[in-house]
Amino acid sequence: MEIVHTPVLLEEAVAYLAPRADGELMVDATLGEGGHSLAFLSRFPSLHIVGIDADPAILAIAKERLASFGDRIHFYNGWSHDFFADLPVDIKRPDTILLDLGISVYHYEKSGRGFSFRSDEPLDMRIDPASRTSAADIIATMREAELADLIYGYAEERYSRRIARAITEARTRSRIVTTGALASIVEAVVPASYRRGPIHAATRTFQALRIAVNGELARLPELLEAALRSLEPGGRMGVITFHSLEDRIVKNFFREKNKDCTCPPEAPICKCGGKRSVSLVTRKAVAPGDEETRRNPPSRSAKLRVAEKLLDEDGSR
Repeated sequence: MEIVHTPVLLEEAVAYLAPRADGELMVDATLGEGGHSLAFLSRFPSLHIVGIDADPAILAIAKERLASFGDRIHFYNGWSHDFFADLPVDIKRPDTILLDLGISVYHYEKSGRGFSFRSDEPLDMRIDPASRTSAADIIATMREAELADLIYGYAEERYSRRIARAITEARTRSRIVTTGALASIVEAVVPASYRRGPIHAATRTFQALRIAVNGELARLPELLEAALRSLEPGGRMGVITFHSLEDRIVKNFFREKNKDCTCPPEAPICKCGGKRSVSLVTRKAVAPGDEETRRNPPSRSAKLRVAEKLLDEDGSR
């Protein structure tokens, strides 16, 4: 068993999400190689965890890594929003939920599924290998305008239109099936100054395709709603994001749930009778310190937001 991923904002997550009573249940809804769960199980001997991951290969690594904790850890292979939407009857409502929305270093370096352009691999990018659509399928079938919108919308790539045009022209000659082929197409059509920039010219294109393949932004609002609904009142939910698009969704979700009134701003008086369902534990996003970003460069864009649930949707505590 080789562990290649370092969990980000680990100490901050432990500090904000530490159990406040014995026998609590935590759901690590994006388990990965199990780094966060390892820390929580090691430090809090009465804590139980359910670890969820859609990738059976990385789940197998986590199972081996966490085997010594016995029945204090249970595993679920699938997408987190499905788990929370239909909570198994043998699982009590969790007291704590952690969502680390980042992609594990394992996927970039060990999966062989084309998450990175540093080596020439099949252009796949599926976290769940059983999912229907790969990155190669998207760039083979999507219309040029839609592909440009995808690359811009999911990665804010300023050269999205010329990249999409180059991809659609290249695919008329042969199917684009490897990361090396796609990276070369992108590099060839962006300005030389862009190629010499601080990040690889294809970074944003790869990010956009990965997000699309795995439905990361599309499923996030549903995941947040289902997770909060399943959380025990008084429990805490922490979310770690890695780019502005994710963070904006999480920030706005917690902000809306923190409102007492949901009436339109122009309404003269409140008629909704609403009550805020969460309290913001972190008013601003928590970022990693200089020491962590030095030791673990992928952490530099991470942000942690934490909210405490006050009420269920029916107003009960």
